[in-house]
Amino acid sequence: MLVLAALLLALRGPLADAAAEAWRQYDACAGERCGYDQAAILRYKDYYNYATLALNALPLLVAAWAGAALTGRELESGTALLSWTQAASPARWLAVRLAVPAVAVSAGTALLFWLHHLAWDAGHGRIHTAKPWSDRWTFHANGPSTLALALAGLAAGTLAGLLLRRTLPALLLGTAVAAGIRGLAEIALPHLWPAVTRLSTMDQGFVGSGLTVDQGLVTRTGARVPVPACDSVDGCRSAYAGFTGHWNTYHPLSHYWPLQLTTSALVLAVAGLLVLGCFLALRRLTGPATTAGGAATGGTTA
Repeated sequence: MLVLAALLLALRGPLADAAAEAWRQYDACAGERCGYDQAAILRYKDYYNYATLALNALPLLVAAWAGAALTGRELESGTALLSWTQAASPARWLAVRLAVPAVAVSAGTALLFWLHHLAWDAGHGRIHTAKPWSDRWTFHANGPSTLALALAGLAAGTLAGLLLRRTLPALLLGTAVAAGIRGLAEIALPHLWPAVTRLSTMDQGFVGSGLTVDQGLVTRTGARVPVPACDSVDGCRSAYAGFTGHWNTYHPLSHYWPLQLTTSALVLAVAGLLVLGCFLALRRLTGPATTAGGAATGGTTA
C-alpha cells in the first residue's frame, strides 16, 4: 500500500507534469519535425496502468488473504479451537476476525482510490493518452466501488475458510468468489442507472461520449436495430443502405457518481449476505450453544 500510494502521488505530480509538458511540445510542432519527450509520455502511461491494475487487483488479494490466513489456516491448525476453549466465544472470535480487517481494508482502500482519482484528474485534459473516466479499470480505481469490492472479498475469503477449513483451497475459492462478484458487478453496472439515448443522422455518426450501453441504426420506420456486420467498404455501404440515422445509449460524465454509488451499494449488499453466510457456517461448525468459557457444546469442531 505504501509503494502504491507513493506511485500515485508521483502520478499526481512530477510524472503527470512531465507527460503534459511533452504533449505540449508535441502539439507545438504543428506538423513539423521536432523533438519532444516521448519517454515521459510512455512512462506516465505505463506507471498509470500498473497502479490502476494493482488497485483493481486489491479485492482479489484481500479475498486470498482472508481465506488463507484469516480463517483457513487457523481452523486447519486448530488455533481457532484453542481460542474458543479459552477466552473468546466462536461468534466473538469471528466478529473480531471480520471487524478489525474491515476497518483496515476500508481505510487503506479509501486512501488509495482517493489518490488514484487525484492522479487521474492531474492528467485529464492535459495528457492526450490519459484514460477516460468510463474505462472500466479506471472507473473502479477512481471510486468507492473498489472499497466495496474489497470488503466483499474479505467476506468471501472468510466464508471460504470457514467452509473448507484448509489454507490453499480456501485461498483459491475466496479469490474465485471475489472475481465472480467483480464480474457480476461489471455486467450490472451499465443498468444500475437510467442511461441517456441520443439520435443523430447518418452523416453525424454516433453522438455522445461516455460509458456506452448500446448502439445501433435507425430505420426509415423509426425502428432501432443493432449495427449490421460488414467486413469491406462495399459490404458496409450495402449493409448501411436504407438507414436514416444512428442511436447511442450511454452514460455521460454526470452519471459517474450515481453509477459509483449504486454499484457500491449492490456489492455491499452481496458482502452483507456473505457475512451472514459466515456466521451461519460458524454455527454449523460449532453448534448453536456455547459454554460459559466459550467452548462449543454441540456440533463438530473437527
